[in-house]
Amino acid sequence: MSFTYSGLKTAIQDYTENTETSFVSHLNDFIQISEERILKNVQLNEFKKNVLGTTTSGNRFLTLPSDFLAPNSLNITSSSKKVFLEQKDVSFIETVHPDASTTGIPKYYGVFDVDNLILAPTPNAAFDANLHYLYRPASLTAAGDSGTTWLSENAKLALLYGCLIEAYTYMKGEQDLMAAYEKRFAEAIGALKLLGEAKETSDFYTTGQIMRQKQ
Repeated sequence: MSFTYSGLKTAIQDYTENTETSFVSHLNDFIQISEERILKNVQLNEFKKNVLGTTTSGNRFLTLPSDFLAPNSLNITSSSKKVFLEQKDVSFIETVHPDASTTGIPKYYGVFDVDNLILAPTPNAAFDANLHYLYRPASLTAAGDSGTTWLSENAKLALLYGCLIEAYTYMKGEQDLMAAYEKRFAEAIGALKLLGEAKETSDFYTTGQIMRQKQ
C-alpha cells in the first residue's frame, strides 16, 4: 500500500483532526519539509543519478545539473581510459592550482557553487565527463492528486510521521504526542538507513548476513 498525493493530505488532516483553512494551505509545506528531512538523513540508491557532459578546453568549470545535491564521483575519459578525479575543497584546489591558465588533464574537482564544479588543472581538451551524484527527486506535491513517488510508495511511515511532526509543530501540539511522532519517524528512518546503507550496498555471499546489535 502506498500514499497518493491526495491520500497523504487526507491522512494528515485525519490524524490531526484539523481541516482549518490556513492549516490546509500549509499541507504542501509539511510534505516537502518531510521529504527534505528524509533525503538529507538517508542515502538510497534511488536518489542517485549519472549525467554525461563534456569539459571545455581552457575552462575550469563544469556545469552542474539542476537537481544536484551532492557528488558521489566524477570521472573523465582521457586517451580512451577513465580517470577518476579526487574530490577536494575549493580552498585546496585554489591553493594547489591558483593559476587558471595552467592547463592539463584534471586531477581534482570540487563543488564551487550551486551551479558549477571546479576542475584542476584547467582542462587542456574537451574530455567526456561522467558525474555520479545524489539528486533531489520531484516532490509528491508535484505529482497530482493520484500521483505517487518512490518515497510515498516505499517509505510511507517515514513520510507520514515526518509530515505529522511538521503539522503538530505548526499547531503547537501536545509535547507527548509530538514525542511519539518523533519516535515513529526515527524508527522509520532507521529502517530506511538499514536498506540504503547496508542492504543496498552488500550481499550475503560476499559480506555475510547483516548483523545488528542486540537491544
